[in-house]
Amino acid sequence: MKACVPLILAMLCGLAWAGEMGSCASRCNEKFNRDADSQCDHLCLWPWDCCEDYEYQCAAEEDANDPEPFLELEEEMEEAPASNLYSAPNSCRGRCHESFDKHHPCHCNARCPEFGNCCKDFQSQCAHESFSRSSDAITKEELQAISEKIYRADTNKAQKQDIILNSQNSIAPSETGDQVEHCPEPLFTYVNEKLFSKPTYAAFINLLNNYQRATGHGEHFSAQQLAEQDTFLREVMKTAVMKELYSFLHHQNRYSSEQEFINDLKNMWFGLYSRSNDEGDSSGFEHVFSGEVKKGKVTGFHNWIRFYMQEKEGLVDYYSYIYDGPWESYPDVLAMQFNWDGYYKEVGSAFIGSSPEFEFALYSLCFIARPGKTCQLSLGGHPLAIQTYSWDKSTYGNGKKYIATAYVVSSTR
Repeated sequence: MKACVPLILAMLCGLAWAGEMGSCASRCNEKFNRDADSQCDHLCLWPWDCCEDYEYQCAAEEDANDPEPFLELEEEMEEAPASNLYSAPNSCRGRCHESFDKHHPCHCNARCPEFGNCCKDFQSQCAHESFSRSSDAITKEELQAISEKIYRADTNKAQKQDIILNSQNSIAPSETGDQVEHCPEPLFTYVNEKLFSKPTYAAFINLLNNYQRATGHGEHFSAQQLAEQDTFLREVMKTAVMKELYSFLHHQNRYSSEQEFINDLKNMWFGLYSRSNDEGDSSGFEHVFSGEVKKGKVTGFHNWIRFYMQEKEGLVDYYSYIYDGPWESYPDVLAMQFNWDGYYKEVGSAFIGSSPEFEFALYSLCFIARPGKTCQLSLGGHPLAIQTYSWDKSTYGNGKKYIATAYVVSSTR
């Protein structure tokens, strides 16, 4: 019933807004209009410059059309689900919770009953899932509330005096492919490395040298490296950040116990799959936090600690930035261009000054709540959006998907 009230209000308000420049009526997916006070294209998800009735007027249409994200298109092209991934695309077998794919003749996600495009066996295959129906979905308001709680709980984040950034020169989005170095100095002028002695930081850093960055080379973990994964999970679960996340997901009936949650985190983040020809050459953790190189391009690499350490070793050359977030303290967000030991990253977004558990929590939250979609959060009163993609070519457990990528979405306007 609670979901009906905002919808009714939005419908009533929509009638009043229609025909005005502040309304999205008949304006969904229009091109950016500099003369308009507010926008109605999917880019307005950040920095929250949509018309007030954007969600009512356009959200359902955009879900049905599955709009392309506007950051890191090279990742989407490599990781988006292909049309032939399922041998039986007319069935929901092994497909419950999957993100919308316009190539599929029928669907198995939480909203397919609403759009009337579920596969015939949706009920028999997915009825046992506790959140298969759209009425059980986590709302945007709930996501914004829990993200604010996680933001406040991040006591291990950097303080203002712990990091001195030298962002230097910004460039226009159209210039990101030029591979021109606009910033002669490093991005990080100073980092208080005492941060790195905190248990979650130390456990996180221990994981970064466990991977080969080139796809096509299988990862083979030693007993010690596997133990380091468990140590990281154990340490982050001690924090208030992850306790807030688990409490929220438990309340949402996503996990019945903390151990079930930890086991799922280990699979979705550290489970190996193949991005190239070698079995088990990649994982969500490697891609997002450590970074990879595929077809001569940097993919993933969305972590400030990794960036700082590689820059300190002379392996990262900071080129420029196209977006600097509105936060006056840490964590902040920066979308930047850089060269990683001979390979270029055209647009890479990253939190700056956040604790490892903070990033891990928000990316996990969005992957669980909005897999393959834009996930709208709120941090310190400022909007933030995270995009995730699932790896659909292999699964674990009962058809669950690995994390392919997760990153902060920043508008390229």
